[in-house]
Amino acid sequence: MFWLVCLALLGASQLLPRTQSPAPLAGLSAAGAAGTQTAETSADPLEFSAAELKELHRRFGVHGPQPRLSQLFTAGLDQLEPLRTVTYTRLVDLRPVVLRESRRQQINPMLVMAVLFDELQHAKPGESTPLAAHSGLFSTLGPAQLGLGEMVHQGLLARDASPAEIKAAREQLLDPERNVALLVGKFARLSRDLGYGQGRTLVASGNPVDAKALAVLAYLHNGKLDYPRRILRYMQDPELHALIYGQRKLATTPLI
Repeated sequence: MFWLVCLALLGASQLLPRTQSPAPLAGLSAAGAAGTQTAETSADPLEFSAAELKELHRRFGVHGPQPRLSQLFTAGLDQLEPLRTVTYTRLVDLRPVVLRESRRQQINPMLVMAVLFDELQHAKPGESTPLAAHSGLFSTLGPAQLGLGEMVHQGLLARDASPAEIKAAREQLLDPERNVALLVGKFARLSRDLGYGQGRTLVASGNPVDAKALAVLAYLHNGKLDYPRRILRYMQDPELHALIYGQRKLATTPLI
């Protein structure tokens, strides 16, 4: 396994994009995005201006990109086909709740699925066990890697919660379906705070303003500047698209 990871890292070094200077782009709010859509349609929605980064840091405490070595390791893991297969299998089980909750809260299901794909691929060993969760060893739990703070933000846990309430909240985070529902709720909460959507689902294809909004939502989930580019790349993954939008049909044997 060690040599497989090393070979994957070597190949992945060719996949990482070169660092570019941030370009001025559409504003972070829906109003700001609409006002600059014409001037910014040729800009890369995955680049953030210095002003945007400053505002996101002020409001949400996000950071710059993860270290280059960590990016290389992440890209290397993405090349391991057995890991990808296992992750895809787990996503099949989560598909119904992703579709149900995304439809209910008007969140792009591909954004949800892409985040789950990334988080499941890079999950830490043992973090899904109740013993490790209740020990406080891990600050984020479940398929979407959510913490108790998100439950506080959604009004599901008091800031001064009792130990019993905290234990119950951790149990919710460990439940896969509940965890996915909380992830969709997180994107819905952030979308309301930023004025995104306006009663519709954001779609990245052919719409740089929506693509920028989806990039911001991905950034705010993880807090690392290189994360949105990876998530929007996963959103274009053919297998994940087939998982969300494909229709399964039972194979039938024709009668002779």
